[in-house]
Amino acid sequence: MNTLSQTAKPAPAADASPSPAGDRKLQIEQAALDLAYAHGPAAVSTGMIARQIGLSQPAIYKHFKRKEDIWQAVAARLAQQIHKNITASHNGGLPAPGGLRQLVGAHLEFLQRYPALPEIMTMRADAGGKNSFQGIIQAAMREFHLSLARHVELAQKQKRFRKNICTTDAATLILGLIQSLALRSLVSRDLDILANDGERLLELLLAGFQQYGEST
Repeated sequence: MNTLSQTAKPAPAADASPSPAGDRKLQIEQAALDLAYAHGPAAVSTGMIARQIGLSQPAIYKHFKRKEDIWQAVAARLAQQIHKNITASHNGGLPAPGGLRQLVGAHLEFLQRYPALPEIMTMRADAGGKNSFQGIIQAAMREFHLSLARHVELAQKQKRFRKNICTTDAATLILGLIQSLALRSLVSRDLDILANDGERLLELLLAGFQQYGEST
C-alpha cells in the first residue's frame, strides 16, 4: 500500500513550468489532501496550497474560484474512488465472502492513501454545522454501508454466513471496525495500522458470522 507523507513536503521554489489545467487542478487537490493530514483540514489555506506546489496564491484562483470549490473537487474525487471500489467488489465474480473482503481491503488501502478523509468528513464549517461538500462523501459512505450489507446477504444465500444475522447490523459492525482502525491510525499517526491489523481483525469479525453452530 502507498502511504502519504505525514508532514507537508517543501514546495518547489518557483512557478516556472506550465502544466495542463487538468493536471494543475489535480496537483492542487492532492496538496489540499496532504496538508489536511499534516495540519488538519480546517487549517489549510490557499496560501499553504500555493506554497506546497510552488504556485503564487492568485494562480490557485485561476483553477478554483473559492477554497470551498477545492474541497468540492476533493470530495468528488474521493467519492468516485469509493464508488469504483464498490463496483469492483460486486463485479469480480468472487465466491462469498470474497467480494466483502475485497471491498474492505480496498477501503483500507484507500484510507491509507487518503488519511485525511476522517477529519474532512467531520470538519466543522466556520459558522458551525457541516460544509456542503461533506454530503458528497457521506452519500458515498452510505452506499458503501449498503454494499457491505449486500455482500453479507450474498454470503447468507451461499450458506457461508448464518441466515439469522441482520445484514444491516453486520454491515454496521464491519464499518465500525474500519472506523476504529482509521481513528487509531489518525491518533497515532501510524498508517501501517490499517494494513497490519485490518485483515486479521476482519477475519475475527467474520468468524462470528459463519455457519458454525447454527440450529436452524
